[in-house]
Amino acid sequence: MRYSCRLSRFCLNTANANQLARFYEDAFGCRRMATEHVSSPDLEKAMDAQGGAEGCALALGQETIELTQFAKPGRPYPANPSASDLIFQHLAIVVSDMTKAFQRLRTVEGWSPITQGGPQRLPESSGGVTAFKFRDPEGHPLELLAFPTDNMPPKWRVERNCGTCLGIDHSAIVIADGAASRAFYEDLGFKVSGHSQNRGIEQEKLDDMPGVHVDVTALSPTDDGPHVEFLCYQSL
Repeated sequence: MRYSCRLSRFCLNTANANQLARFYEDAFGCRRMATEHVSSPDLEKAMDAQGGAEGCALALGQETIELTQFAKPGRPYPANPSASDLIFQHLAIVVSDMTKAFQRLRTVEGWSPITQGGPQRLPESSGGVTAFKFRDPEGHPLELLAFPTDNMPPKWRVERNCGTCLGIDHSAIVIADGAASRAFYEDLGFKVSGHSQNRGIEQEKLDDMPGVHVDVTALSPTDDGPHVEFLCYQSL
């Protein structure tokens, strides 16, 4: 029997779902699909959270971002972790025009930059993409990602006329042990689909880390859609 796997949505905990949803609408053109209160003994046991939660589902292209506001607030997102911190995980939002996407972001208040000096075009050895990392108003890391015109994945070539922010390409997770992390995700059905060694002045500006060297491994699900990337930072 063949089992399939896919990333069905991206979930972010929030202190104020409605307020954060407005930021995602204004910055990226997300659309609200549903808002619901979820409460059950199973949820409270699984999440170790009393009183349930309010969920707000946002659509961005074909992907879904779910903002969850628990009735009993937990700790806020840690303040200003570095790009190599093991708690660091970002969503990469594909844009059809980096200049327009960055200009739109700059009109919205509340976010803070990670990348220094604006969007950075990485060398061909790192895919030749243009990227910009930043944090939303609650500290969740995000990335704007533009592929070179002659090397854009088919999915995004089809959707490039659908606006500036097209959808979510991947979620990148900082890891410490590549073998253990890879084995865990492979057990879930993911397969290694790409690898690169990223370094140089552009990567240093992208992560705001001097002398940075990061080993990047892409793992794709069996079904079409967003993938996962491991970011394993080498000793500086």
